[in-house]
Amino acid sequence: MIGKYERGEAVPSIEAAKKIADAFEVSLDYLVGEGINSKFDKKTVGRLQDIEKLEVKEKEHVFAMLDAFLAKNKMEAILK
Repeated sequence: MIGKYERGEAVPSIEAAKKIADAFEVSLDYLVGEGINSKFDKKTVGRLQDIEKLEVKEKEHVFAMLDAFLAKNKMEAILK
């Protein structure tokens, strides 16, 4: 059946698509490549949800560290 899905010969039901997404540990958005979370796997979405639960000061620290890594990555890309 998976081969038929891959070849576009069949479309999975919502229930089957959910099971496939669960097996690959991704969201349905990610599986079909649409929606706001389509670029994030479940682990990333879970982390974002956990960050949202943090106190304001803790979030500021997480974002400051993340911003530092992102800035470093951008600089390295520019210098290549």
